[in-house]
Amino acid sequence: MKFFIDTANLAQITEAHDLGILDGVTTNPSLMAKEGIKNEQGVIDHYKKICEVVDGGDVSAEVIATTFNEIIEEGKKLAAIHPSIVVKVPMIKDGVK
Repeated sequence: MKFFIDTANLAQITEAHDLGILDGVTTNPSLMAKEGIKNEQGVIDHYKKICEVVDGGDVSAEVIATTFNEIIEEGKKLAAIHPSIVVKVPMIKDGVK
């Protein structure tokens, strides 16, 4: 079994990591916004910080695009942030195309 925390809050992620129970983090755009992360560079910087804390565990990053080409483009940008990033796509026709 693996333990993933569903948050973008660095303090919560750090606490779970320090307990030795964290295998990864799942996030989404609304969780990022809840932490006040709004622009593209802010999102990139925040994902880098999360990846540093998780230290090798998976960090999911969800695209907000809804068309096939935009999903691919955004997914590539997210994946390029850090090797630990796992890209989540929406369960819509273009997301599973």
